[in-house]
Amino acid sequence: MTQKKAIIIEEKNVLTTKTPVQTASVAEPAVLGLIGLAVAALVLASADLKLASGVEKSLMIPWVLMFGAIAQLIAGIMEFKRNNIFGATVFSVYAMTMFSIALTLFINNSTVVNKGDITYYAYGLIGILIFSFIATLASLMTNKVLFGILTAVDLAVAFLIPHYLYEISAQPAGVFLLITSVLSFYAAAAIILNTMVGKSILPLGKAIWVPKNNRTL
Repeated sequence: MTQKKAIIIEEKNVLTTKTPVQTASVAEPAVLGLIGLAVAALVLASADLKLASGVEKSLMIPWVLMFGAIAQLIAGIMEFKRNNIFGATVFSVYAMTMFSIALTLFINNSTVVNKGDITYYAYGLIGILIFSFIATLASLMTNKVLFGILTAVDLAVAFLIPHYLYEISAQPAGVFLLITSVLSFYAAAAIILNTMVGKSILPLGKAIWVPKNNRTL
């Protein structure tokens, strides 16, 4: 959203108008994305940890779709506007992942669409794991809590892949999804409270890796 204000300037007895464009500031979108990730991870963890019956998983779809997919997608788009390549890419890719999970749940729980080979889902997760490793490496330059979140996501996905390929128990993945949820809620609370108060109440931890700037003389 832009704000335009016409300015009339007299130059050499000629009236001209100039319209400077000012970009409106955008609020920190990470809180929305983190809350979305936290809620979706909690719902997915409940299935893997068998906290629910597991017979009918279709009611997981609204939570994964609205919080995991749409909320993170909005956060990713806003991060692009803020020129934050890390937040924009991570939130957007995880949003696409959640859209895929929601659609997979719909297909596997639908009486209209034929169920597909779940092996494709596992190979999709392998691709997400590769990206997540890259994001985790980049998170070393952000803060310790965010590094912890991405590490938990890595481990959750890593345990889900053999679950879908070889029918190994998904409970370890559920544990790390639960850790993802807890850390994401903490990070969201830290950002919103620290921002509103104007000082650090809940610490996020300093960056683990601060690369040196290479300057050529």
